[in-house]
Amino acid sequence: MTDRYILAIESSCDETSVAVLKNDSELLSNIIASQVESHKRFGGVVPEVASRHHVEVITLCIQDALQEAGVEASDLSAVAVTYGPGLVGALLVGMAAAKAFAWAHGLPLIPVNHMAGHLMAAQSIANLEYPLLALLVSGGHTELVYVSEAGQYKIIGETRDDAVGEAYDKVGRVMGLTYPAGREIDELAHKGQDIYNFPRAMIKEDNLEFSFSGLKSAFINLHHNAQQKGEELSLEDLCASFQAAVLDILLAKTKKALEQYPVKTLVVAGGVAANQGLRERLEAEISDVPVIIPPLRLCGDNAGMIAYAAAVEYEKGHLAELDLNAKPSLAFDSLE
Repeated sequence: MTDRYILAIESSCDETSVAVLKNDSELLSNIIASQVESHKRFGGVVPEVASRHHVEVITLCIQDALQEAGVEASDLSAVAVTYGPGLVGALLVGMAAAKAFAWAHGLPLIPVNHMAGHLMAAQSIANLEYPLLALLVSGGHTELVYVSEAGQYKIIGETRDDAVGEAYDKVGRVMGLTYPAGREIDELAHKGQDIYNFPRAMIKEDNLEFSFSGLKSAFINLHHNAQQKGEELSLEDLCASFQAAVLDILLAKTKKALEQYPVKTLVVAGGVAANQGLRERLEAEISDVPVIIPPLRLCGDNAGMIAYAAAVEYEKGHLAELDLNAKPSLAFDSLE
């Protein structure tokens, strides 16, 4: 059997990444050019800056990915690219590069949903058993997804306002922490106590919806009031209280979803899946089904995850023409 090689490109936000996947399972390379240092001074991602950085490094990332994988363009079977969701300018850079490369080498083009990439990154450490439930938690998304079979994604619950990663970055900014703040908040939380009892929105409701806006506002109000009174608050306790509220909400909704949707596997993925507190709570509280979390190197945005999702789309014959356009608000269907 001829080996299959998929070149995957990811540029939905502030990471430019290119990977090569062999035979749907062996990640030969996964080059990531991060822009974190450029965005730190702004306290968040600036779309125009992100797009310009993608333009500067995308062709170099392609060259490096092929070189590290030890393959030539002539060895490739297809080119995959993230076409949404994400920042439209950033997406367009990756798509332009992918389409040009596919056209130049006569290769089919595979369109990939960025969130499907996060989910399918779990395939890197275990063969996924279906049906499965996925908790996808990132800077832009918080959603519960039911996957009846490979490639069939349906949202059963999502945030009504802020994504959990977005809430982390906003409270981190209030505390003066360096962007992105998730890792530092997680580390500080392990040194503090949950003494502030922040609200757990919608935690007792039967639906599978999330809300983090009230929690974020409660945190900011407490911090600002203390500043106005000249009171010193413990960063460790603030972080512990905030993270405890976040994790209570995530675990409660995930358990509720597992009760309503019998599945064989729970996948937890996205940038926030790197959170050590979340991993500890999942291990302690979820025992009915196997919990699969991608390795840390595949939790953040990267092209390796796009390659794993692309392998599924390729098998299903889901290919795109060269007029494929970016869909910044692309979403999975909702399960009626």
